[in-house]
Amino acid sequence: FRADRTTEIGQLISSYLGREKNLEDHTIHLLFSANRWEHVPMMKEKLHQGITVVVDRYAFSGVAFTSAKGNFGLDWCKQPDVGLPKPDLILFLQLNPEAAAERGNFGQERYETSSFQEKVLQSFYCLMEDKTLNWKTVDASQSIEDLHREIKSIAKETMQEVQNKPLGELWK
Repeated sequence: FRADRTTEIGQLISSYLGREKNLEDHTIHLLFSANRWEHVPMMKEKLHQGITVVVDRYAFSGVAFTSAKGNFGLDWCKQPDVGLPKPDLILFLQLNPEAAAERGNFGQERYETSSFQEKVLQSFYCLMEDKTLNWKTVDASQSIEDLHREIKSIAKETMQEVQNKPLGELWK
């Protein structure tokens, strides 16, 4: 799953991203974090049942986007998400900004400009320096079939490695 736009918080986020509503930068960052926290009980329940949870974007995206605005440090941006369930694997699908801009619907939502996306990419590179997290970079320009095969292989390997490890907490 990704940001849930069906909750009250999610609806605010959706109207902000769709440029229908303006929200102050601190506010939108905290709303994204609150939207993640809304799902923690369900995530933990699924994980304790042995179900693998796949999250699209998660906290790292929020930190990268907000810190790319220039007036926010990475530490401030990470703070609201401290204690979220720590992922066993973070896949970074790398695609150059020009190729990303050519994909469907690019530019329809706030932040979908090439210059801003370049700043976001630099923020992600800073986040990837954290060696306490299991980052894997995957070339997203390859065919869908090859990309699927690579992601499936990395995921299977990770699932075997972490099978009996306890759930960690992010940035603690």
